[in-house]
Amino acid sequence: MIISVVVAASNENAIGKDNQLLWKLPNDLKFFKNLTWGMPILMGRKTFESIGSKPLPGRMNIVLTRQTNLFIETTQLYAADGLEKALALAVHAGYKELFIIGGSELYKQAIPLADKIYLTRVDASFSDADTFMDAIDPTIFQLVSSEQMPKDEKHLYPYRFETWERKPA
Repeated sequence: MIISVVVAASNENAIGKDNQLLWKLPNDLKFFKNLTWGMPILMGRKTFESIGSKPLPGRMNIVLTRQTNLFIETTQLYAADGLEKALALAVHAGYKELFIIGGSELYKQAIPLADKIYLTRVDASFSDADTFMDAIDPTIFQLVSSEQMPKDEKHLYPYRFETWERKPA
């Protein structure tokens, strides 16, 4: 199974504050939706709560939590108490790729296993951020594409879509 991480981070790898994003980038949300549509996504419990405790439509939603008994599973929502169980759910459902969408604790577990990282790099600094991801290690991952996007009336910050792939062993 291909393990892909999807994340938006500032120049200093900030990803949030108070369990919310630090920016509004409509094009990034469109990119995320198009990338993950029809695919399984895996998120931590806090990330699930930050999106309203509802599954994102059009995707198999898997929530990583120790409290699986508190979740009512549906055809779109599943709970797993470990990364291996979450991967097994996606494989059992017939998928070839799983998208990890946050938060920081899950990124720490998943990036060492990731094949790809889809990074939206927000060209800004946020001194009040309280949640960060680890820096991408260029000795392990290589940048294979980068598309610069300017700030405009809907986007307060310039940003770029980057795709990183694990280097061959």
